[in-house]
Amino acid sequence: MTAEISIEGGAARLAPHPLRAAVLGELHARPFTPIETPRRVLHFAFDTSADRAEADRSALVDFCTRRGLPGPKPSDKQHHVAFGSTALRWEQHSEFTTYTWELPAERLAPGGAPFHPAASALAGPMALLPQPGPALVALDLHLLADGFDSLAPDRLFDRAGIAAFETGDGAALVATDFKSDPAGFVRILVVDRGLGPERAGALVQRVIEAETYRTLALLGLPEAQRLAPSIGRIEKRLAELTEEMRRAEGLTANHRLLDELTALAAELEAGGAASLFRFGASRAYNEIVQLRLHTIGERPVGAYPTWSAFLARRMAPAMRTCATIEERQANLSTKLARAANLLRTRVDVELEQQNRNLLQSMNERTRLQLRLQATVEGLSVAAISYYVIGLLGYVVKAAHDAGEPVDPSFIIAGLVPVTVLVIWWVVRRIRRRHIARGG
Repeated sequence: MTAEISIEGGAARLAPHPLRAAVLGELHARPFTPIETPRRVLHFAFDTSADRAEADRSALVDFCTRRGLPGPKPSDKQHHVAFGSTALRWEQHSEFTTYTWELPAERLAPGGAPFHPAASALAGPMALLPQPGPALVALDLHLLADGFDSLAPDRLFDRAGIAAFETGDGAALVATDFKSDPAGFVRILVVDRGLGPERAGALVQRVIEAETYRTLALLGLPEAQRLAPSIGRIEKRLAELTEEMRRAEGLTANHRLLDELTALAAELEAGGAASLFRFGASRAYNEIVQLRLHTIGERPVGAYPTWSAFLARRMAPAMRTCATIEERQANLSTKLARAANLLRTRVDVELEQQNRNLLQSMNERTRLQLRLQATVEGLSVAAISYYVIGLLGYVVKAAHDAGEPVDPSFIIAGLVPVTVLVIWWVVRRIRRRHIARGG
């Protein structure tokens, strides 16, 4: 329900659009939560596509209810609860769900090392909930105050893979090597050089989102690698079929080529339909990563590459691979459709030629039947006339024998043309009546 809009000075009320509340609420859907330094943040992202999302929501509601905490409403896509010094931020997206645990951390002592104790020892709260789905992201972020040599990135991460940056005003240093530790967590160090709780919360959330969406964007690469051999085979076979089309003659050969082209098009479309969402999602996730890093405003630290530079060198080729596979699918689909249309046209022309030959054959057969019918009609007139004249001959002879002064030969001879003409007229009339009824 959305509240009506009152007009000052009058009793009128304006009825809002049904989606107005949702649109306004989206601007504040994921607020930054202030974070005090030091803080340990464990972040998880799980694949909750299909029916897993509802089961996960139910499990979270039960988790909160058993602890006397408010649970998410059926329409909520995010929820934040705190119990003691620990806070949980839950967010549900179209195909994944995230759990972000904000845990207390001790201030770093001189000579102390970050990421201690290990993330696996701190991840106990996550075990209190059933796993929503396959884990995509496991992130261990340590927010610490500056002032210790042990915070140098080259002491904490693999030097060959370090990516680090300072915020535009130098208020924070962020470093990682994007590699999993023995427990499976990607470690990120955030050094607070005067952020304050609000800015620290905003920076931590943007860094977490950049790493999460980076992982999700790369899910398109295995799909592209899976489709590449099939697309290559279809491209090669299409070239062979096109060459065969130049030499193919006859309806049977063209039908065979058309059937094979149709099968190739069906295989390509099946792969395209299966990868459509994945490639589109990878593009969107990659854009979000770039937007988050742009918003942070990276500044290089020493000889280390910034996150943007590191990802441009490592992640951009994967995104280009996905885009190339998608483009090849589209171009190949167009070529297959064009070749199939050409073959269909050739088959249609050949069918029309066969039909024309068949009609000519039927016309010739009809002419022969008409000739045969005319011949049979002439013979039937002669035969009937013969029998009729024979009957009349008996009558004439009987009259002559009875003493009538008639000559049978002359009478019969005179009856012949008259009888033939009458029989011909009767047969022709009967045939025309039948033809008229059949039309």
